[in-house]
Amino acid sequence: MTGERFDAVVVGAGPAGSIAALVLARAGARVALVDKASFPRDKACGDLVGPRGVQVLAELGVHVPDAGQGADLLAVGPSGRASKLPAFPGRDYAGHGVVMPRLDFDNALREAAVAAGATPVQARVTAVDAGGDGKIRAVIASDGRRLAADAVIGADGALSPVARLAGMLDPGTALWGFAIRAYLPAEVPLPLLVLLDAKPWRIYPGYGWLFPGADGQANVGIGVGMGTTRRQVALRDDLARFCALLAARGDIRPGVRPGPVTGGWLRMGGTGTPAAAGNVLLVGDAAGLINPLQGEGIAPAMVSGRLAAEAVLAHPADPGPAYTEALADVFGRYLPGAAALQAALLRRPAAASAGVRLLTAPVVRRLVAGTWSLYWNGLVEGAQPRPSAWSAGMVQRAAGLFAGRAGRTGRRVAAARPDPPAGNSAGPTRSTGVRPEVNARLRGR
Repeated sequence: MTGERFDAVVVGAGPAGSIAALVLARAGARVALVDKASFPRDKACGDLVGPRGVQVLAELGVHVPDAGQGADLLAVGPSGRASKLPAFPGRDYAGHGVVMPRLDFDNALREAAVAAGATPVQARVTAVDAGGDGKIRAVIASDGRRLAADAVIGADGALSPVARLAGMLDPGTALWGFAIRAYLPAEVPLPLLVLLDAKPWRIYPGYGWLFPGADGQANVGIGVGMGTTRRQVALRDDLARFCALLAARGDIRPGVRPGPVTGGWLRMGGTGTPAAAGNVLLVGDAAGLINPLQGEGIAPAMVSGRLAAEAVLAHPADPGPAYTEALADVFGRYLPGAAALQAALLRRPAAASAGVRLLTAPVVRRLVAGTWSLYWNGLVEGAQPRPSAWSAGMVQRAAGLFAGRAGRTGRRVAAARPDPPAGNSAGPTRSTGVRPEVNARLRGR
């Protein structure tokens, strides 16, 4: 078995992994960027990069080709009424997003990382070499290569083989979702997100979207939340019905049909894994950092990739505590409350339908649009002082208190359960290498 030595191995060359590899390589670290795919490759996604992702690109000086801008967003409720959610610039994020197909966006970021000095490796990670000190000494690639490293960054998606091989993935504690998307010809002036009723006054457990795309091809998709149970779902019929609704609304031309459909799993709310264990750091979807309320994943992935790289550079012997602390500072006040709110809405479809109808009612929508935009998009931290920022901060604090109460209830229920019999462990466990209160803050416990 051939072997190579690196300061860090990054598994997954999506936005999170490529940003991590770019930051490491620019600092002079020896870094391998591993992905099973041959690039360019496509990815199921809405193709909308949020304001925090735009800020990362600007601060790192990374230019992506022909990216269109997306600012305000139009949210449509079950009543058919729409609320225009305004985009605000923040102290540490841009006042707009960018729209770019993942086929091109991911390839541009990967090429930037390779140009900076990252070593590209096309292979599937099939095993890890774990030491007795709780650290991963090397990842083993499908082609037989042994990639040894001081740190391993898992950027390999919601089902993260790195997290599974390192004993970090606990599927039963994750908030799962699934989404599909396709392209169709349409000119879309504003990103459109539609909250539907599955039947009268019972909310659909997800939403549909129609986002601007390149060359007159709009991105259309639909996604659902599943709570803590990951199961197969058939969404193609739902997507067809959604496209029929868009045609009836006049958002697309009658008779337009979506092209090839692709889909993928989502893990949301910072759930299902610790952020770090030993010398393994998880970023992006592998860390479950998708926004549980509106499904954004690209910008959190880019932010977390940068934070992981900076932690490895600052603390090469033990990056986990610094990374988890930094991650909690950015996402820890939002994700637990948003995850608890999503879970509550899934359990109460009638209340959820009524709530969205209220938010999009003519008078109310004018009063709450700014608050809804900042909180729903996870932009409270760093929002400029304004009435919308203050009220969104109040919503976030209230959601955090709700998450805390839900977490205490869950712990009491767990404490009342009998211990599993010896030899019937749910899976491998290991120390996270970080202070318990920090991981608890990120995971909402």
